[in-house]
Amino acid sequence: MADSSPLQFSVRSVCVYCGSSESTNPAYHDLATRFGAELAKRGLRMVYGGGSIGLMGRCAEAARAGGAQVLGVMPRFLEAREIPLADVPHRMVDTMHERKMVMFQESDAFVVLPGGIGTLEEAVEVLSWRRLDLHDKPVVFLSEDDFWVPFFELVQHTIDAKLTPASFASAYAHVRSIDACFDAIGIGVTAPAP
Repeated sequence: MADSSPLQFSVRSVCVYCGSSESTNPAYHDLATRFGAELAKRGLRMVYGGGSIGLMGRCAEAARAGGAQVLGVMPRFLEAREIPLADVPHRMVDTMHERKMVMFQESDAFVVLPGGIGTLEEAVEVLSWRRLDLHDKPVVFLSEDDFWVPFFELVQHTIDAKLTPASFASAYAHVRSIDACFDAIGIGVTAPAP
């Protein structure tokens, strides 16, 4: 007899890495807003860098507006630059290293939206930790265009040079839609059970 109980998901908290630029392509801001809203619809918690500007701010605002729990993690020295989002709980830390560790510990999966060097650095670190078998949490790059393609070409270059094992290509996913992103981290349309 088939089990008719609701599916149980292990992913409850998603870390979102993304840019804080206000001057980037408006399509990236729109993607961040829609992604935050979809996080909330699926009953997921968002963990992010804590800022109120750029993709970060838009994603967190949309998640909060949709009823999601949101946790911002910000080093104190960035308060004036990234401006913490009001009405969102924050964990203030002293260093970037602490920020990344708290975000890692508080998350079950990582989604990487378009971003700059800081976003890239965060994504590479979590991939490096996965390469070292320090975690097996899903890592998904989401862009509706070719934004991340040059990065994957660089990763492939390191594989071709036999500096990274070919198996590493399965350590992450690249998707071009929000629904595909949630599928890649193991969350379908139905919200996870409480």
